[in-house]
Amino acid sequence: MLDMAGESRGARTPLLECGDYAHTHKTATPRCCIWLASHVNVRKCVAGIMLLSVLTIFFYTYYVTMPLTSLVWRDRVPRPLSQCSLLASQQQTARDHRSDARLRIDAKVLVIAESLYSRLGRDIAELLVANRIRYKVEVAGKSLPVLTTLDKGRYGVIVFESLSKYANMDKWNRELLDKYCREYSVGVVGFATPGEESLVGAQLKGFPLFMHTNLRLKDAALNPASPVLRLARAGETAWGSLPGDHWTVFRANSSTYEPVAWALRENDYGTSEDRMPLATVVQDHGRLDGVQRVLFGSGLQFWLHRILFLDALSYLSHGQLSLSLDRWILVDIDDIFVGERGTRLHEEDVSALLASQTALQRLVPGFRFNLGFSAKYYHHGTILENRGDDALLKNREHFNWFCHMWNHQQPHLYNNVSQLETEMTMNKQFAIEHGIPTNSCYSVSPHHSGVYPVHEPLYEAWRKVWDVKVTSTEEYPHLRPARLRRGFRHRGVMVLPRQTCGLFTHTLLLERYPGGRQRLDRSIQGGELFQTVINNPINVFMTHMSNYGNDRLALYTFESVVKFLRCWTNVRLASAPPLALAEKYFQLRPDELNPLWGNPCDDIRHRRIWSKSKWCDTLPKILVIGPQKTGSTALYTFLAMHPTLVPNLPSPTTYEELQFFNNNNYLKGLDWYLNFFPPSQSNNTQITFEKSATYFDGDLVPRRAHALLPNAKIIAILISPSKRAYSWYQHIRSHGDPIANNYTFHTVITANDSSQKSLRDLRNRCLNPGKYSHYLERWLSEYSAHQVHILDGSLLRTEPATAMNTLQKFLKIPHLDYNKLLKYDAKKGFFCQAVSSEKTKCLGKSKGRIYPPMEDRSAKFLRRYYTPHNTALSKLLVRLGRPVPQWLKEELTANG
Repeated sequence: MLDMAGESRGARTPLLECGDYAHTHKTATPRCCIWLASHVNVRKCVAGIMLLSVLTIFFYTYYVTMPLTSLVWRDRVPRPLSQCSLLASQQQTARDHRSDARLRIDAKVLVIAESLYSRLGRDIAELLVANRIRYKVEVAGKSLPVLTTLDKGRYGVIVFESLSKYANMDKWNRELLDKYCREYSVGVVGFATPGEESLVGAQLKGFPLFMHTNLRLKDAALNPASPVLRLARAGETAWGSLPGDHWTVFRANSSTYEPVAWALRENDYGTSEDRMPLATVVQDHGRLDGVQRVLFGSGLQFWLHRILFLDALSYLSHGQLSLSLDRWILVDIDDIFVGERGTRLHEEDVSALLASQTALQRLVPGFRFNLGFSAKYYHHGTILENRGDDALLKNREHFNWFCHMWNHQQPHLYNNVSQLETEMTMNKQFAIEHGIPTNSCYSVSPHHSGVYPVHEPLYEAWRKVWDVKVTSTEEYPHLRPARLRRGFRHRGVMVLPRQTCGLFTHTLLLERYPGGRQRLDRSIQGGELFQTVINNPINVFMTHMSNYGNDRLALYTFESVVKFLRCWTNVRLASAPPLALAEKYFQLRPDELNPLWGNPCDDIRHRRIWSKSKWCDTLPKILVIGPQKTGSTALYTFLAMHPTLVPNLPSPTTYEELQFFNNNNYLKGLDWYLNFFPPSQSNNTQITFEKSATYFDGDLVPRRAHALLPNAKIIAILISPSKRAYSWYQHIRSHGDPIANNYTFHTVITANDSSQKSLRDLRNRCLNPGKYSHYLERWLSEYSAHQVHILDGSLLRTEPATAMNTLQKFLKIPHLDYNKLLKYDAKKGFFCQAVSSEKTKCLGKSKGRIYPPMEDRSAKFLRRYYTPHNTALSKLLVRLGRPVPQWLKEELTANG
């Protein structure tokens, strides 16, 4: 059609030129013009022009107003990959690596890496993280890390990045390691790393095993008899060249070794009888020295090695590191009824969608495509595309459905809950009128807007209009890396991590796929998409309506990857509605129920989908973390005197303390916290700070605080832990605590674990915060040492100006002379804000109370109790290069 139109436009020009020329130069008129002049009249010209105009209008409306994808022949779509030689009915039974023996090992992996930056070391760590396997990385050195705790092994498997380093360990460390492995039934994994020198038949030191290095290999296969295989399924051949040209193969002189995987040499073109399979992965059964091993001839760049590595961990740990074989898949089709003309579905595309769903249901029990619709754009396509819309509705009972926004607008652009409710109600009304189910309890926001970072009006409207209990996003905590995506629950809505499959709204044609068909096929055949399913027990995939028209890339992709998974793995694929999957997900990952709020301004993608009416520049740059009864309120008052520093607005219930990071306030969301730090209208140079004394010993606080405020400066105040414990007891006693009023201080602090719970709880609140080094180490695991200031609480009480001078240097703020601002109040017994030369403004009546002296027996008990903790604190301060406060020196001296 395009070529014909071009020819028509080109044919008209000679006709006009020829006619012109005949009137002015008759003698030179070509014969063609004479013929045309004699056969064409005005009536025929008018008729021709009208016909040409109609054809031009048709061409413009049908092609020019639509993308050129409308020219694609819809019967020339790619066929799903199917290279599996075994039938689905021949599925192998996966091995169970669990042992009945009583194991004394922790389900944790020790990785001995060449360096913290080595490629293979990173690959190993990333694979362990993706599968939620606990691990620790140690750089190879002269001595081994500690391997036991009391009578239990710390690690179930030890992984050596370099097989050569393992084989060449010094005799003492090797004997130590072998003894640990034998005593605790711990296995070893080793990787042969490439070297400059090619070895032929070189013996691995200390083993009857010979290696041939720096080879190019092809056509990998698995040994079906290997007991290591569990996830991996033997019976197929990975045809073609293997990645890299530094492969190592093994040849053994002992029956203790058994091949796990084979391959052929790249340049081996002999007959099938002549070609010798070479062992690329071998298992050492431990018959010679009692230590079981799995040795790899290359790293993890080859996709098959990644699942073999997971199988090796499972086998060598006797099942403690086994992954479940169940994999759940949900495929969302976003943007139903949305899309440019020419990219939408036709009737035959809907028929193909149903046929593909039927085929997938034979391999994935319970599978149904999950369709998300925006009803405003219903019947906004061409005639054929509108028929496609009708075909979807005609077959609505064959699919699952969920709501998008009515007009596909991003929810974070709405600050009014009623507007969101109106939009959702219109979509729901359309669903009711057209028989679309409205009870899925699932919704997805366009472009993930409002899900994370959380837009509170969206959650409120979702629950009110659609009773949404489940959603999904790829943005929590960040889009990349995908292996770190997690779920959370907010306002009663479970948020699942959503995965991408390499298909987006613009990937319509296979020939135009970024990187070409080879890139998509690599993702399917062992690459990113394949690994995504392997590494995640529950997969929610995002696709778009346009991926099911045109070349139907989504159908090709999912049918192909499911077949490839069946060919090469023993995973048990299944599907279920979103609500059932969410409940299953959080049964598997209960630690993810509570969210971990990050700063939206630290991620450019998050800032784009966050309301412009919100802010994050005023989040606190300073946190005063306590602990309680060490002078934190006095410090708060002194900091607030500084013109550069601005405290949070007071809470109506907890006053100056927000207590956000360590109690239920955290679950109220980031918006709740931000409201206490409104934008400054006058001074943008001011620094905000927050003080909550309960932060110091809160279990979750350091991690939560660092997630939101990674650059904050942390201030801890320490006094004698004995005095702090006694002060806390007197504090809650004065507030009418029944336990404190009914039991003496000595009874409380000496209560044992058989005492009533309320008494034990009070004992812990008195004693535990004084274990300063323990909690400081927790903070230092999140924040660097230069971000943490440890303030001497005794000095703050007796010489506040000196303490504040040091603190101002740490905060790098303009110096303020606190000698002029503070004055000692004899009645209170501490320094207060100087209002005039004679008057002071002191803290309330609850501060600075005079308590009866502590009993000697209680003081002696506390000195003994805190001695190990004070010693640890002293060592920590010395390690950090911080001064040891006088009270700590005195307490350590008093205890010898």
